[in-house]
Amino acid sequence: MMNKIIGTGVVAGIMAFAVPAMAQNNNTETYRQLNLFGDIFERVRAGYVEEISDESLIEAAVNGMLTSLDPHSSYLSPKNFRDMQTQTRGEFGGLGIEVTMENGYVKVVSPIDDTPAFRAGLKSGDLITHLDTEPVQGLTLSEAVEKMRGKVGSDLQLTIRREGRKPFDVTVTRDIIKIRSVRSRMEGNDIAYVRITSFSEQTTAGMERAINRLKEEATGKLKGVVLDLRNNPGGLLDQSVKISDAFLNQGEIVSTRSRRADEGQRFNAKPGDITEGLPIVILVNGGSASASEIVAGALQDHRRAIILGTRTFGKGSVQTIIPLSGHGAIRLTTARYYTPSGRSIQARGIDPDIVVEQAKLEKIAQPERRREENLRGRLDNPGGGNDSSPGGAVEKKEDKGPEDYQLSRALDLLRGIALYGARATN
Repeated sequence: MMNKIIGTGVVAGIMAFAVPAMAQNNNTETYRQLNLFGDIFERVRAGYVEEISDESLIEAAVNGMLTSLDPHSSYLSPKNFRDMQTQTRGEFGGLGIEVTMENGYVKVVSPIDDTPAFRAGLKSGDLITHLDTEPVQGLTLSEAVEKMRGKVGSDLQLTIRREGRKPFDVTVTRDIIKIRSVRSRMEGNDIAYVRITSFSEQTTAGMERAINRLKEEATGKLKGVVLDLRNNPGGLLDQSVKISDAFLNQGEIVSTRSRRADEGQRFNAKPGDITEGLPIVILVNGGSASASEIVAGALQDHRRAIILGTRTFGKGSVQTIIPLSGHGAIRLTTARYYTPSGRSIQARGIDPDIVVEQAKLEKIAQPERRREENLRGRLDNPGGGNDSSPGGAVEKKEDKGPEDYQLSRALDLLRGIALYGARATN
């Protein structure tokens, strides 16, 4: 069985190789190249300064072949194939970061919520240059990921290069990563907030439970939904399609196009909107990748949601997991995906409808000003009382300021839409 994976995370592994299918190719040039490989293999095996196993050499050759194609194609050893299957089910071991490769360094696509990497302060876009003082340059992504795995409770020192700062070290303690892919809460008593951290097998069911529960809590007063896809690195293609379908009544969600025209696929929405037409704001940033971009692109093209935040990661390719009997599997890029309007977001990303950088607000001190209520001989309010609140005394609340500026903007936007709609119907 072949699974479609569109996340950016990589499962490390050692390569295994078999050539029977290629041996059937009658192309003379192909045979010549295979003979070249055989000659080099024999010379290395016989003359390398240290003895090395045939298996290691062949695995390294396959590793080089796949990783030279693109950053997302790789070989999965039997062990790491099992690890990947566990990861898509929502639990795995490690630091809690999704990574790719850039200019020889390991690049953080996004830290996963409530994991050691997240708590250590790693951010999307960070470059990991050293692991326990050993440089990562010269390693493949699979080798680097394998080094980041280890015994639960053990520490790993990462050297980080971050824009605008000098390189610095961070110590992260390895742990079992249990992904709770959907988190939700009410914002005030009128906005449903749903955060999706990854697209695993439980994501759609978790999102539907969250929306239905929040609708009940709001007792009919729900004004809108915030769908938070920030720092969501992706996951399973079918889950991104189902999440999009939950908010759409009809139309195309996403299409994939491979090298052969007859292998393309189109995924369409079925009738039924779980929010019954409530306005939606989707939060995205540079850590929103792959499956997250499918959801954002589909709802943006259908004008079903307003996309707010910063430009997304820009991973527009589909990886197919192809099991190899007794030899793990290969993760091969087999298609590009396109939004309903025909956009390919590969290396471009989704541009938000409203660009909002994450920011920290500070209250500016204002000089004390006299108001009408302070003037001698003022007229009294005919409604009774002279306080600014209907009940008389003004309740003073501590102003802590918004902790999440992008979320605050999204909530204001949804409440503004609801207020405008209410006035328009009066």
